[in-house]
Amino acid sequence: MTLKHLSPLALVVCALAASCTTVPMAGQPGFVANAPQQTPPLFVASPTDPNSELVVNERAMDVLQHYNFEVDTNNQLEGTLSTQYKVGSGILEPWHRESVGMANRLESTAQPIRRKVLIHFVKVEGGYLVSVEALKEIEDLASPTPNSPGNSTFRDTYPLQRDLNLVVGQSTPSGWIPRGHDVPLEQDIVARLRAAYACR
Repeated sequence: MTLKHLSPLALVVCALAASCTTVPMAGQPGFVANAPQQTPPLFVASPTDPNSELVVNERAMDVLQHYNFEVDTNNQLEGTLSTQYKVGSGILEPWHRESVGMANRLESTAQPIRRKVLIHFVKVEGGYLVSVEALKEIEDLASPTPNSPGNSTFRDTYPLQRDLNLVVGQSTPSGWIPRGHDVPLEQDIVARLRAAYACR
């Protein structure tokens, strides 16, 4: 099959797929050599600023904004920072960066995925240990949604009804199945945190 036999949409998908599979070089965020199953914590030396805890926390929030995550809770006393769940972006949304790697982008395209990030700050001698957890969940519908075009239309065979609230939602709320840690996202965040703390 040649390119002229492909539809315009297929060509766009192929072009975006090629742009998303760019392999990062060593030293850049996203570069992973022999990726482990669990992301190790990052040691950050204490800043010279007297408000060192605030500086470390603010750098982490800046990194989370790069992925368009919204902060849910920020407890500096306990040293935890968590985000709200964010729906995973597919191959047609390259401006969203929380889906790291082509495998994650294809998965988010085919199935609703959501992610949540937790960052922990533990004060140790000489600085902080910063650990990142990226939790991924996949949507699980208990039953097909009852929505159909017929529920929101008016039929000629029935008398006119003035009730305009004819569209109904899902019979039961959506469920989510935990899929464990999103290691590529964790490692990408750690790489960006390392770069952010080095520039302070």
